[in-house]
This record gives sequence, structure tokens and C-alpha cells, in this order.
Amino acid sequence: MTAMTTSPPSATERPAPTPRKKPFPWAGIGRGLGIAAIVITFVAPLLWMLSASFKTNVDIYDSSKAIFFSPTLDNYHTVFAQAQYAKYIWNSFFVSLVATLLSLVLAVPAAYSMSRFSMKRSAMVVLLARIIPGVSLLVPWYLVFAQLQLVGTYTVLIMSMMFVSLPLILYIMISYFDSMPEELEESAQVDGLTAIGAFLRVTLPLSMPGVATATILSFIFAWNNFLFALVLSGADTKTLPVAIFDFVGYASIDWGGLMAAAVIVTLPIMLFALFTQKYIVSGLTAGATKG
Repeated sequence: MTAMTTSPPSATERPAPTPRKKPFPWAGIGRGLGIAAIVITFVAPLLWMLSASFKTNVDIYDSSKAIFFSPTLDNYHTVFAQAQYAKYIWNSFFVSLVATLLSLVLAVPAAYSMSRFSMKRSAMVVLLARIIPGVSLLVPWYLVFAQLQLVGTYTVLIMSMMFVSLPLILYIMISYFDSMPEELEESAQVDGLTAIGAFLRVTLPLSMPGVATATILSFIFAWNNFLFALVLSGADTKTLPVAIFDFVGYASIDWGGLMAAAVIVTLPIMLFALFTQKYIVSGLTAGATKG
């Protein structure tokens, strides 16, 4: 009895492949509309602020000139010539920079120690500085610093900004150091380095993306801080967020000057965040996985 052999089906006999289903066209349209709605929601106030800074107060109240109007630079002339905003820009930059640098010097070694020695309770104590509302500390701070004759000085502003910056840097760097293997430091110590030397020459250079992220976010938070600067600054140390209120009076509000001042406050920090966004993203995602 001979075995029956079957030949493979020819190309004409093979079943035709089932066509792939085309993606539902409304899905892409809905996604695009959702993205457009989000972008418009966030960008529209900024565009209105920018356009209002080139309008007179009469044009701002005139709805017919919401889009088409005759631009003017009088608001910016008022801000820089009469309000001395160049001085306020320097105050904000100086206070934010010094507060960020001092916070880095204190927070980075502290974050390394808390990470390597599992000092979770100490980290929770520092976290309370982020949980406690800042307004609850203003009255005792003002009384203490007034007795020390520090109210209105750069010193008290820098210290108050560090109250915001230091816990932020600390928690960013703790998560970053947790993701770094300890074997790198152990190998460096086997080669003859001390624990401090291994930190300075191995761990710290490898953690620079996290340090850059913490620096950028700390500077942005310090630049935008309003509450502490409002209470603790003086006429010569006033920062930009506080100086904006010079355009708000009891009887009227100079909306054109107010919007021009708001653009001056917002534009530098927006450009700074735009050009450093890749460092922020890389630093925040670098500590997302451990090992």
C-alpha cells in the first residue's frame, strides 16, 4: 500500500490574505482637536497678554480692537524709563541665582547622604517644608528678621527663596542618587579613593543631569516667588513679581503697563525653560528606573 503524498498548493490555490482594517479616521481627527484645544487654552492668555502690552488702555477695553489695532511702545517705555524695571530685573536675577547656588551646595550632599544611608525620617522632616503653607511662616519670619534689622535686604530674600529651593533640589537628587548603583563608588574606593573622593570624582559627575534639572526648576521657582518677596523686600530690593503691582492703584489699573510688565516677567523665564527643556526631561526621567 503506497503512501499518498500531497503537493503544496500552488500560488493560485493559496487563500488570499485578509485585508487589514483601516484605522478609524475620526480617531486622528479627535486627537488633533484635543491637542488643539489644549494648546489654545494655554496659549490664548499669553497671546492676549502680549497683544495688550502694545495697546493703550482705551484699546484694551474696546472689543472691536481685540485683533486689529494700532500698536504702541508707550507701555514698555513707561516700564523701563519710569518704573526702573532694569533694577527689578537685576534684583530677581541676583536673588534667584544666589538662592539656587546656595541650595545646591547644601542640598546635593544632604541628598546623597540621605540616599546612601536610608535617612527616610530626615527626608520626611525636610518634606514638611514643602507641605507647610508659606503664609503661615511669614508673620514669625517678619518679626524675627525685623528684630535683626534684615527686612528689606538681599539676605532675607535669599534665605526665604532657599526655603522653597532647598527641599525641591533635595527630593530631586534623592531619587536620582537612589537610581545610581553603589558598586561604582565601591570600585572607586577599591582603587584608593576615599568616600568623599568617590562622591566628588565619580558620583557627582554622573549625577549632573539631575543637578541640571534641580538647578533649572529651582531658579524658575525662585524667579516666580511672590509671597515672600512681597512681605520681606524693600524699595531697593523689590523683585519683578512684586514690582508688577505698582501699576495697580486704588482708583484705576494701568492695564497696558501691567501687561508690559507681565511680559517682561514671563518672557525671560519662558525662553529659559524652552531652551533647557531637554535637560529637565532627561534629568527627571534618568532617575525613573533603578539599577
